[in-house]
Amino acid sequence: MFSGVYTALITPFKDGKVDFDAFEKLIENQHKKGVDGIVPCGTTGESPTLSCEEHEEVIEFCVEKAKGKMKVLAGTGSNSTDEAIHFTQTAKRVGCDGALVVSPYYNKPTQKGLYLHFKTIADTVDIPIVLYNIAGRTSVNIEPATIAKLFKDCKNIIGVKEASGSLDQMSAIKSLVPDIELLSGDDALTLPLLSICGIGVISVLSNIIPTEIVSLVKTFEKGDLKEAVKIHYKLLSLIKLMFIETNPIPVKTAASLLGMCRADLRLPMCEMEEPNRLKLEKALRDFGLLK
Repeated sequence: MFSGVYTALITPFKDGKVDFDAFEKLIENQHKKGVDGIVPCGTTGESPTLSCEEHEEVIEFCVEKAKGKMKVLAGTGSNSTDEAIHFTQTAKRVGCDGALVVSPYYNKPTQKGLYLHFKTIADTVDIPIVLYNIAGRTSVNIEPATIAKLFKDCKNIIGVKEASGSLDQMSAIKSLVPDIELLSGDDALTLPLLSICGIGVISVLSNIIPTEIVSLVKTFEKGDLKEAVKIHYKLLSLIKLMFIETNPIPVKTAASLLGMCRADLRLPMCEMEEPNRLKLEKALRDFGLLK
């Protein structure tokens, strides 16, 4: 259902508010460049600093602008189960194709707690759900056995965005649950994940170079592994620079350098350090994106 390239959209800001004019242009660019879908209100979209009202407005806006063009997999997770249900209900109400639900952060629930959290959301809201596993930000890993139990017990939990950085974990998930939709949450691991039966990527880098990310996935799907490897290595240095500081600082800075939106971030995210900014500018220039 969610195969291919999905862009974890940045949220453009201007004068402290969501810049919907810039947002519309970002969404249209994603459509023109051939991505399969967009993911608003994820980590890259600075969801922790969006107000409840903004979170809902952004999701609804994306559905309105993407309708009939691309799928919308909205970030609806929270460390509060009730709040996650609320945002997932919003996603259902406005017509999203699915909900991306991150594991609860800061609380550090047990595996039983994680199971109950996701099951409660899935039982309450009838919408396709993709789990989002990113222990580096949440401090707790959704173990493969927990994912397998959720997939078995909840008909609308259909996939997982894996950002654990561990191909061992990804392989274990696919071994336990062969039918699960396994998506890469790390641009650097897209190609390796495809090789173990992953179906695509939720990409940060595709905010600025969607064509190349689409090309990587489609080239692999055509069976041209040699060319896919070539694209992978071409992208690798730029991928690494997207995480030279905390995401989404670099990608939003890159988007601003390319004239896509302002580089405005909300605290505690802050302006990129100048030495890192210069490295980013050079990389964009070397890639042919900047003159």
